[in-house]
Amino acid sequence: MPSTAMLPRLRRALPLAISVLLVGCASLAPPHERPPLPVPATYPAAGAAISMTPAAEICWRDYFTDSRLLTVVDQALVNNRDLRGALLRVEEARAAYGIQRAERFPAVSMGLDAARARVPADLSASGERVIGSQFQLGVGFNSWEADFWGRVRSLETAALETYLATDAAHAASTLSLIAQVSNAYLGLSELDERLALTRRTVASRAESLRIFRRRVALGATSKLELTQVEVLWQQATTLLAQLEQARATQANSLALLTGMDVGQLRTADHLDENATFRALAPGLPSDLLTARPDVVAAEHSLKAASANIGAARAAFFPRIALTGSFGTASAELDGLFRNGSAAWTFAPSVSLPIFDGGRREAALDLARVRREQAVVRYQQVIQAAFRDVADALAARHWLGEQVHMLSASLAVQTERARLAKLRYDSGAARYLEVLDAERELLAVEQQVVQTRRALLSAQVALYSALGGGTPGVCSDGTNETQARP
Repeated sequence: MPSTAMLPRLRRALPLAISVLLVGCASLAPPHERPPLPVPATYPAAGAAISMTPAAEICWRDYFTDSRLLTVVDQALVNNRDLRGALLRVEEARAAYGIQRAERFPAVSMGLDAARARVPADLSASGERVIGSQFQLGVGFNSWEADFWGRVRSLETAALETYLATDAAHAASTLSLIAQVSNAYLGLSELDERLALTRRTVASRAESLRIFRRRVALGATSKLELTQVEVLWQQATTLLAQLEQARATQANSLALLTGMDVGQLRTADHLDENATFRALAPGLPSDLLTARPDVVAAEHSLKAASANIGAARAAFFPRIALTGSFGTASAELDGLFRNGSAAWTFAPSVSLPIFDGGRREAALDLARVRREQAVVRYQQVIQAAFRDVADALAARHWLGEQVHMLSASLAVQTERARLAKLRYDSGAARYLEVLDAERELLAVEQQVVQTRRALLSAQVALYSALGGGTPGVCSDGTNETQARP
């Protein structure tokens, strides 16, 4: 038993010993190495870049040039419930990491114990009744694991990587929401433009119907031609009703994403594929490793799986637990702070299971299999990211070609309808020729708007696939979600 003179030296040495135990542990986790890329080194040549600005370095506020679209995206980042749920999952993972991190340090507590007992005479060593008291005041810690093999440190690392993976998944949810809102807004803009074209067509054909009814009444034309004009008008009004329904459905979808009333939202009068977004450079597939949030999340999950292997390996080594306290004890309450009342305990324990039915081996096998699963998921995410970019590049290229060809076709169909009307008015053609020309003109007008919107959606998809606006790019921090519970 150490003498009273040794107590000050023990008190000075205890913090140093604890510090050595805290920093002296070694991790048995395998070192992290990125698996080889399961994709080609470059993207397909279609849709080559026309700008050298990587998407990851462009904030979404700078990529989208439509002020109305920016407002809608802002509202979505504030109000979207799915994004709030993703943020809460980040907070949950951060709290779990804080709990696991606290396991590295001893839980120090202070306690005051008091006991008073009466011993009967026939049980007392002196043969007389004894009444005794005991008071003890101390500070100590209980069953703190000395992490020589890095088990606790590995579990802390796994919790940290899980938290970072959840945070990256939240960033991926933010980017996905921006893309969804942008596509929904573009879909609404497309329907508004198609509705405007259809309303003009309906008004024009209603006027033609009025004129032909007057002509039939005067006997200047046949009823057959009147029915042909009615067919054109009915087709246009049917299309108008279909577009109104589609617009209401699209507005409801956008309202769900943004949490705002978009019934009266005014969209762009004309979809301009050349002015809505900035040009992007696809870069190399290897850039996705740091640009795409979902790839970053998959890599953090892989690191967490590796750390769990370290914890499983450490379970094969002895576990050392320390319990200790320092304080004062006395048989009288007023004697707690007298000289000579100091009391301390130090009780280390070492445990190593001799037989556990193969539980530790199975736990290590499980950790290794889960790491292999994490490797597979990581490579799958990279392959999906590569395909997303390749598809978006192909869509941007070929939809651009389609818009160019359809624009030329629209000019031809417009001229055809004009000439057919002139031929009918001069008596050189039947009205059936006008009917066909105007029907095809309306179809081409609608198709041009639809293809132009598809081209703009492809540019949104490319921005999202390249991990556009990664955290920290936007100077005002709005690329990170603004949603707060």
